[in-house]
Amino acid sequence: MATSFERGLSILAEVAADGDVTVDAVASKLGIPSSTAYRYFRALREQNFVVEEEGHYRPGQVLLRVSGQHQAQSYLAEVGNAVLREIVDQVGETAVMIVRIGSQAMCLRRVEPDKSLKYSFAVNELLPLHAGAGQRLLLAWAPPEVLHQVLSGSMARFTPNTLGREQILASIPQIRSSGYVLSRGELDPGSVSIAVPVVSRGEVVCSINVAGPEGQCGSKLWISSTLRVIRESANKLTHALQECTPNKSTRETLDDYNSIG
Repeated sequence: MATSFERGLSILAEVAADGDVTVDAVASKLGIPSSTAYRYFRALREQNFVVEEEGHYRPGQVLLRVSGQHQAQSYLAEVGNAVLREIVDQVGETAVMIVRIGSQAMCLRRVEPDKSLKYSFAVNELLPLHAGAGQRLLLAWAPPEVLHQVLSGSMARFTPNTLGREQILASIPQIRSSGYVLSRGELDPGSVSIAVPVVSRGEVVCSINVAGPEGQCGSKLWISSTLRVIRESANKLTHALQECTPNKSTRETLDDYNSIG
């Protein structure tokens, strides 16, 4: 029989792995009463291990810090708008910063020009890892257990261009080799998006994604020029993150980014 401590660890593991869970789902998976699971979740929420929104639980600051994600994501959240604004000023289309939370993705920051293709998701909204350039890029570098969880789960088909399991598996070596993902209408019909990774201490911590309408952004010239811009920004951000220390303020981190190049 599992001890109280072991149950708590099991619940934390489920939250960390999935990124978005309900009490009933975790209770069913672990074979414990929902009333018992709820008491654990309440205690974890009070200690900031998890956060709750409309019955769904996600990793809180403490769990993110323990798992090594908190520091990088905090810096990304602080400098994200400035990084994306610089991209938007050059390419004239929407730029998005996406992070992975367990087996899902999340839009961390988004900057749009005055006239642009409107994304179907908002800042802090959870997204599927199997559809869209930024999300599939994160999936390509995700741990094997996350990849298995996504591909063995329910994979919604958002448009006729949404990739299936075999197509996603086949695309991963090419994504890792080329260092970018190009998506045509996988999540939003009529859109083109391209994404590159940002790396911190050997791990992909986010993707930088630019998207626009197919009619304006589908040409090889647009794709190559946009890829050059976002790779430059990603490289600068990667360098700034590598220079970060726990004692460095986010203002200094942004100054590091602006001083590169």
